Amino acid sequence: MLPLIAVVADALDDAAPTLNQRLAPYAPAPLVEAVVAAGGLPIILPRPASEVAAAALAEAYLPHIDGLILPGGPDVDPTYYGEEPVAAIGATDRLRDAFEIPLIRATLAAGKPLLGVCRGLQVACVALGGTLYQDLATQDPDYRLRHAQAAPGANPTHHVTIAPASRLAALVGTAGFVNSRHHQAVRTLPTGLRVVAHAQDGVIEAVESVANDRFLAVQWHPENMWRAHPEQLTLFKDLIARAETSR
Repeated sequence: MLPLIAVVADALDDAAPTLNQRLAPYAPAPLVEAVVAAGGLPIILPRPASEVAAAALAEAYLPHIDGLILPGGPDVDPTYYGEEPVAAIGATDRLRDAFEIPLIRATLAAGKPLLGVCRGLQVACVALGGTLYQDLATQDPDYRLRHAQAAPGANPTHHVTIAPASRLAALVGTAGFVNSRHHQAVRTLPTGLRVVAHAQDGVIEAVESVANDRFLAVQWHPENMWRAHPEQLTLFKDLIARAETSR
């Protein structure tokens, strides 16, 4: 049986004209297609109806999945890492945070693997005790690259340096040319994780677990690049392999 890979869903814009459109869960098609191409069986997990239901729903899903993907999306609510929102923060979705945070903790506690993508890296670090730059341009004194690219999303626009002795380097090599669509980034790293890639201005671009292979997350969007850059599909293949060994 193919590994069942959960992808946390987003929801359509609250400004959509009908209630059904506003509540419809979805996941990026290129990401779902990458899971299939890598040999997994994707399943989309819709958000809960309320914060109260979030933790219980996360626990209910857990026995049925073999791995978890945390896709991109809105900014993480800063109250989850003890801060108030700064003026430059973007749109947040507290209900999604309320679901993802317990789901991340439960997944890792159960020894199941996850792959974080962009926001997925950020919210996973918050779930484990880290903090974020709410806005790189106004909070990071070393910020100088354009991390919210104007180029088409599948195009790589800046380089990253990857630690040679890392799981990530074994998958994609020690130098990468990646796409970039974010204005937030990891500020302080939680215990048990290590930085394995960074941009030339020091922005954290990838993180993995120290003691095992359960956690790997990147700041870029491999789901948009894998057709033209096959090495990016190895991130999804690696998740499938980790999911198979964790069964």
